[in-house]
Formats: sequence, structure tokens, C-alpha cells
Amino acid sequence: MTVMTTTVTTLLRRLAGPVQSLPEAGTTDLVLRFAGPADAAAIDRLAQLDSRRAPRGAVLLAEVDGTPWAALSIDDGHAVSDPFRPTGELVALLLERARQIKRARTHRKIERVWPKAGYDHPAWS
Repeated sequence: MTVMTTTVTTLLRRLAGPVQSLPEAGTTDLVLRFAGPADAAAIDRLAQLDSRRAPRGAVLLAEVDGTPWAALSIDDGHAVSDPFRPTGELVALLLERARQIKRARTHRKIERVWPKAGYDHPAWS
């Protein structure tokens, strides 16, 4: 069995795609973290850009240089991302992290997020 390792630079090159250039090595920060109530507006914005409902409940947020690029609900696996950025592999990374969190079944309390965009009204309103 081969173990694949990916450096941050390789991951960022994949995220940037063939057309976009990367900033200097070591200057781009990729952060995966739990979203809190203060992130509801940013998640709502991502949902509107993606024309989908916003993820609800326990949400993982992916930020690149402090800007939210993607979000994923751990509860139901629903993801939204910025369609104007290369986020395909970033969403896959969020899915893998959510799987790890579910498998660990930690008993710590995770804050829930309930953005405005959802089933109750269209994302573009």
C-alpha cells in the first residue's frame, strides 16, 4: 500500500489550478476550522454565490488567507464553495476532515451555525 503525502505547496498548486499563479511560498495560509455564530454571514454569502442552501449545524469552514472559500456541514455533508475560486480539492479536504471528526466521535460541544439562507427562502433574496 502506498502512502501519498501532499505538501502545502502541492495542495495550493492544485487549488489554484493551471491558470492562476500562486503567491510566494509560505505566504498563503490554509485554515480548516469550526464555524461559529459569527461566521453565519460569511457562510450565507458562500451559499448565495453557489446558489445553494447554506450548511447548517456543526460546520467546518475553509479559509485561504483569512477569506472563506468553502464550508461543509458535518451533520449532513452539505457543502458550499465560492464558484469563482478553485475549490474542488478544498471541499474534498473538508469532507475528509469531517469523516475524521465523525469517526473520532469526540464528546466536546461543537457550536452550531444557522445562517439565513436555507430552506425558508431562496439564496438570492
